Amino acid sequence: MRARHTASLGQFESVVSKTMEVARDVKVAQRLWDGDARLWTAKDEDLWLGWLDVFGQQRAEIPRLREAAEEIRRAGFSDILILGMGGSSLCPEVLRMTFGRLPGYPELHVLDSTVPAQVKSFKDRLDLSKTICVVASKSGGTSEPNAFRNYFYSRIQDVVGPEEVGRRFIAITDPGSMVEIDAQERGFRYIFHGVPSIGGRYSALSNFGMVPAALMGIDPERLLERAELMAQSCAAYAPPDKNPGTKLGITLAELAKSAHDKVTIITSPGISHLGAWLEQLLAESTGKSGKGLIPVDMEPLGTTEVYGLDRVFVYVRLTSEPDPEQDRIVGGFEMGGHPVIRIAVPDRYDIGAEFFRWEFATAVAGAVLNVNPFNQPNVQESKDYTKSLTDEYERIGAVPTESPVMEADGLKVFTDRHNAVELAKGIAGASLESCLQRHLNRISLNDYVAINAYLEMNSENHGLLQAIRRCIRDNKKVATTVGYGPRFLHSTGQLHKGGPDSGLYIQLTSDDMEDLPIPGRGFTFGVLKEAQSTGDFLALSTRKRRIIRVHLPSDVPAGLNRLQQAIEAVFA
Repeated sequence: MRARHTASLGQFESVVSKTMEVARDVKVAQRLWDGDARLWTAKDEDLWLGWLDVFGQQRAEIPRLREAAEEIRRAGFSDILILGMGGSSLCPEVLRMTFGRLPGYPELHVLDSTVPAQVKSFKDRLDLSKTICVVASKSGGTSEPNAFRNYFYSRIQDVVGPEEVGRRFIAITDPGSMVEIDAQERGFRYIFHGVPSIGGRYSALSNFGMVPAALMGIDPERLLERAELMAQSCAAYAPPDKNPGTKLGITLAELAKSAHDKVTIITSPGISHLGAWLEQLLAESTGKSGKGLIPVDMEPLGTTEVYGLDRVFVYVRLTSEPDPEQDRIVGGFEMGGHPVIRIAVPDRYDIGAEFFRWEFATAVAGAVLNVNPFNQPNVQESKDYTKSLTDEYERIGAVPTESPVMEADGLKVFTDRHNAVELAKGIAGASLESCLQRHLNRISLNDYVAINAYLEMNSENHGLLQAIRRCIRDNKKVATTVGYGPRFLHSTGQLHKGGPDSGLYIQLTSDDMEDLPIPGRGFTFGVLKEAQSTGDFLALSTRKRRIIRVHLPSDVPAGLNRLQQAIEAVFA
């Protein structure tokens, strides 16, 4: 096996070893490969295991993948724009950031945000006459990819004309979906099928990952070869302590059961965006029934003393391009007594092996936690709220309005009745600082703070959000996450609603500098974004989660700067 896995678990070595023995006795790996739903909750888990043996089917697709990649390259396209959400977009994003632009091939981009500024940024910076769009939607019914498709179909048609526009699109979707039907009607250049028995977050090694890989010049066969070697290491006959997937899954689940559920992901710079994919896989698969692994991705590294005792650090180290500073810091975590798992990844193509290792490990963790790792029972709730709000907007031309509990310096704070009562306790005053202080004072031991930002994802905004989370982490000694909406709804959104009630939420929204229409719908991207953030808030509110919404002006960096100042003042 190329990718090695070691762990320093301290006092938890014994409990993990005991569960390994149980896993050997009850044949966990064999039952997983056999599709025994009783390993989990005896529901429909056996219907979602197509990812275990995807290799033969996917290898048969390689000639067509190479044909498409060569055709796109020869046609002179400069850019590929993935239009997706959740599992259909996160793997391509990892590949884009891991491999970059390869010589002689188009550059890959990923759009998975309904924030108007994000959509506009792609429209403005891409040459649409040389861009091919890939609509990636497993079910075909996800609202965001359909909105992206309609918008860019209209924009590209304006550039190349109605006869040519269909040839500027590719679809990846399950057989018979509405996206496939639409693609056939519009004359898309290619249609690639997903595997119905593979859920979106387990689809990295299917066409949802391999089509974008091939189009951007990555060798899909090489990725699959590395993944298949890992699958062989995770074989049914491999003892749990020698099976990399079983070993990792048991370790993470047992640590979570021992109050070390904040899975803090540290990745080498060359594979830094693997964490976003892992975040979705872990959170959406295990965050239900009041349980769950809480992945912490991209949190700035700090000294040992700023971390609580609820952490497990997972260091995914690219051995061909290591970061000495990361090595030093992770060594300090071990010396400080924190559980540390080290995974050595030989080179960038071994990310294929990591896709399989973590899928297998997540399925095993689900078995240990006694949850179904293949469903997402609470994701639909936010979608239903969103649909109700957009339907209402199409009917009456408006969405419901709210009154802020506090307004100052261009920022407005909103919350629900339950949280308003809690925020009224204790500290006097109606300033932004006092409001934030009351909210942050509700943090308890082993909690985490989730910043859910329905904002454009760019370097300036991201830097400010990282500074805010670092300030909270360093002062409250709690884990912090940053999710960009609506993308996180298909990732950590399930965990927020179905997982443990240990999250304190700060939702961020903003006015839009400019809005964009969605062709064929009676609302705009700005209205869709607002409906999604409101639906998310309502879904959390019904569970009495601790949440506030801070609404920023259209000058988002200025608003984030003011928020950062207020949070720093709280801890001054």
